Amino acid sequence: MKTHTATAQSSPNIAFIKYWGNRDSGLRLPVNGSISMNLDGLFTRTSVNFIQALAADKLVINQHEVAGPGLDRVSSILDIVRQAAGFQMKAEVFSENNFPTGAGIASSAAAFAALALASTHAAGLDWSEPAISRLARLGSGSASRSIPAGFVEWKMGMDDQDSYAFSIAPADHWDLADCIAVVNSGPKATGSTEGHALAPSSPLQNARVADTPRRLEICRQAILERNFEALASVIEHDSDIMHAVMMTSRPALFYWKPATLAVMEAVREWRTRGIPAAYTIDAGPNVHVICTRAASNQVAKLLRKIPGVGSVLIAKSGPAARLI
Repeated sequence: MKTHTATAQSSPNIAFIKYWGNRDSGLRLPVNGSISMNLDGLFTRTSVNFIQALAADKLVINQHEVAGPGLDRVSSILDIVRQAAGFQMKAEVFSENNFPTGAGIASSAAAFAALALASTHAAGLDWSEPAISRLARLGSGSASRSIPAGFVEWKMGMDDQDSYAFSIAPADHWDLADCIAVVNSGPKATGSTEGHALAPSSPLQNARVADTPRRLEICRQAILERNFEALASVIEHDSDIMHAVMMTSRPALFYWKPATLAVMEAVREWRTRGIPAAYTIDAGPNVHVICTRAASNQVAKLLRKIPGVGSVLIAKSGPAARLI
């Protein structure tokens, strides 16, 4: 074995066409495909150290040791890596990110993408990008999309082997930015894993899933043709549909805050004034305002004036997960 230690860095991603609901929760096989953009400048950096003398896996996130379900999720990924590498060494995992954790900014996506890349490399495994994307998916579905670069599609696939993400356009294909209006930086009460399990209880979920291939095609073409008007229309529609499913689940999930609605209304109004901006919201209250890079400073300035918006993070289209 070449090495026992590796460090990887990965960006979160913002889904343009959302992933919500699994057909196999153990393998995190989604009920529909999805499309996203990696977010440059926001990152999770994770080091994995396999150590012969260690009695159990250890997880430290942002300098705080984590036990229980969080550690169990990480250990389940490490178990797959250990089995593939043919050893039983436990690992120390140190992870840190430079953006709010558990607040609907895809912190788990970035974390499990970085873990998948670092752990396979530390174990001396030479896996392909699709294989690492599949491994990341087992920790967090959206993490599969943080492995490739730029604008990314995750195909639902037929089974574990062909449900992975791939780049449909490089990061520099289109000068887009994500201005994230942070209205609540604290962890959300109901995490995405629990939310996915509730999706089938909504009478709207089947209709959302059935219409997803149409929305995927519109979004894919909008990206390839750099058609902002088409992109704005489809991503807002897709986001609204997903949150309608959440709100009509049993129990209902209401992630929006008053400031969330205020941002949504403002963005629609700005677009009538010719500002290229559109909103999309993951499982949380914070609003991702997608705009052209040229408009990002203006959009961020306008967002900061909205009551309830605590801060604004700006990210352009980002790179693939990488070893550092």
